[in-house]
Amino acid sequence: MKNLSDYFGRNINRKRIVITGGTTGIGKDTAELLASLGGNVFIFGRDKDDFDQAIADIKQQAEGDVCGITADITRREDIELIWQEIDQTLGGIDILINNAALPAGGINDEEYENIKYIIDTNVIGYISFAKEAVIRMKAHGHGHIVNIGSMSAEVKEETGTVYVATKSAIRGFSAALRKEVNSEGIKVSHIEPGSVISDMQPAPKEEQWDKMKKMEMLKAEDIAMSVLFCLSQPLRCDVVTIQVRPHLQII
Repeated sequence: MKNLSDYFGRNINRKRIVITGGTTGIGKDTAELLASLGGNVFIFGRDKDDFDQAIADIKQQAEGDVCGITADITRREDIELIWQEIDQTLGGIDILINNAALPAGGINDEEYENIKYIIDTNVIGYISFAKEAVIRMKAHGHGHIVNIGSMSAEVKEETGTVYVATKSAIRGFSAALRKEVNSEGIKVSHIEPGSVISDMQPAPKEEQWDKMKKMEMLKAEDIAMSVLFCLSQPLRCDVVTIQVRPHLQII
């Protein structure tokens, strides 16, 4: 086998990479990793403070360009602005990491407007960004879309009915999208993490870190490495689905 650094970097260096929800958690760690391998990375998120901090952190180790804007994936006008910026700054897209998502409880815990906002973020956001990415990828005959799902689609926990619905949708969407676009030279991978330390978790960070030490939670960088593995395969090889679970999270 060739040098592993060449293996993992060959499909990343100078590639135009868009990461939705790239300002925190899995998105940010993925942006840091891919930028460190020479990828030209575009991120966005809703919170300006998170965005500014993420850009500064990612640039510290970046070998590629790092850019982005503050925007809300549920707003049509913001989506149009994001793609205008992507086209102007990157000149297109080679890789899309669909990651922007919000936590949610059961239908008895969530108000209608919040449920709608969560679905717009967790489902419509993925579909709309995949649609725009495919349009651009088809023009040059190649591309890779990685959808970050959740083990909730398999566990179907009763305390997260709304979240389960959105991540089950992403599981089905990913499988069907791969069939739709593979003939265009576009790969689709779907990654389902188990419990990951993040701001989405209801528990305090100290409690989350304690669970990680007990091997009951993952770190965001664990999922970033799974993204890299999917992206690093030769053209002949598709990594279709990966499930990543904490060692002692019994699902």
